[in-house]
Amino acid sequence: MTKVTQQKIQTFINTCLRRIFKIRWTYKICNEELWQRAGQEPVNSQILRRKWGWIGHTLRKPTSSITRQTLTWNPQGKRKRGRPRNSWRRDTEAELKRQGNSWRRDTEAELKRQGNSWAEAERTAQNRVRWRNVVNGLCSAGSKGPK
Repeated sequence: MTKVTQQKIQTFINTCLRRIFKIRWTYKICNEELWQRAGQEPVNSQILRRKWGWIGHTLRKPTSSITRQTLTWNPQGKRKRGRPRNSWRRDTEAELKRQGNSWRRDTEAELKRQGNSWAEAERTAQNRVRWRNVVNGLCSAGSKGPK
């Protein structure tokens, strides 16, 4: 989902919340306070939390599962000219890299190895508690709301 789409959805939700709470435009209430009153979190962190929760669920499935195979599928053949569009997979891999060193590596050998990969994500996803901590860490970094 693009940032523009996320911003439009967040704007719609904020408008609905302001109508529900009967907040007029003359009242100076920031979005963070509005979200706090409603017990909500920003749309981008909700999307991240659900997306990575689904990825963890899918990575725990057997390798013969079609949904698991789609995560690592690499289409063959020529692509169109120009810069490739930002796909779901590229976006997910960028989030994986942004997560950085918070994958909680256990051994010294794993600490020396740099970079996150799907293989490392698969190992982490097998432990549900650990995966939930990783997802919460990923989502808390982006919980400031849309910029």
